[in-house]
Amino acid sequence: MPNPVNQTVKNKGIYLLPNLFTTAGLFSGFYAVIASMNGHFEAAAIAVFVAMICDGLDGRVARLTNTQSDFGAEYDSMADMVSFGMAPALLAYNWALADLGKIGWLAAFIYCAGAALRLARFNTQVGVADKRYFQGLASPAAAAVIAGSIWCGHQYDISGADVSWIVALVTALVGLLMVSNFRYHSFKEVDWRGKVNFIVILLLVGVFVVISVQPALILCVGFYLYALSGPVITIRTLRKLRASHGSEERNRGDSDLNVASSVEEENSTQVKPELKTDAEQETNAKDKQDKAE
Repeated sequence: MPNPVNQTVKNKGIYLLPNLFTTAGLFSGFYAVIASMNGHFEAAAIAVFVAMICDGLDGRVARLTNTQSDFGAEYDSMADMVSFGMAPALLAYNWALADLGKIGWLAAFIYCAGAALRLARFNTQVGVADKRYFQGLASPAAAAVIAGSIWCGHQYDISGADVSWIVALVTALVGLLMVSNFRYHSFKEVDWRGKVNFIVILLLVGVFVVISVQPALILCVGFYLYALSGPVITIRTLRKLRASHGSEERNRGDSDLNVASSVEEENSTQVKPELKTDAEQETNAKDKQDKAE
């Protein structure tokens, strides 16, 4: 039986390996802010994706090595706010939104506030929510939408000033998707320690090859599709629930009709003998009168 005192000490400890990945992600996010301020937008966008990789590794490394801690969870949340909240918002503002004035920084603020609220809600739902799905767009995926758009625009020589209104709309919408109730696949049910077929390894190699051909475009399109998958999944789930409720109501209606028809049949069978008895009494009375005459 585990000792609760040792478990408490373990949860309050600070482990080097997972926090090392968290620090690397925080550094990448901070570098993205500095690079965007200096006009190096492509490097800033790539730094956001590097922060995503580090963020995906720190939690898995902690679970695989059994080095989870309360400090690591809080540190990871603070680093995510910098890397996927502040950095993408400032990157979008410096690239395209600065010329829009108040509308530009308000769109960036909507994204930043959405990321903060999304992280706070995620922290309060740990151990309660369904691990197969995220409630709302995850902040790393939202940051990838912003960073991928800017990286793709820089590669195709698109000026941020020419698409400033589109960037403002996308930035605000992505911020709202983070605080929405749309369901997104979390891919946490994947067993990373399990055995796989050799074909799976070949498919992974093919994925890396395809991404390396046009990393900016493919990553941008991929994360846009993921951002749109949440409303699609939610709408399909609601339709299935409505269809199941409708079938249940129809089944209830059919059962009520069957009960009503069975009751009517029972009543009719009870009435028929009574009618027959009355008829027999009338014939018997007539027979008696005939005999008396």
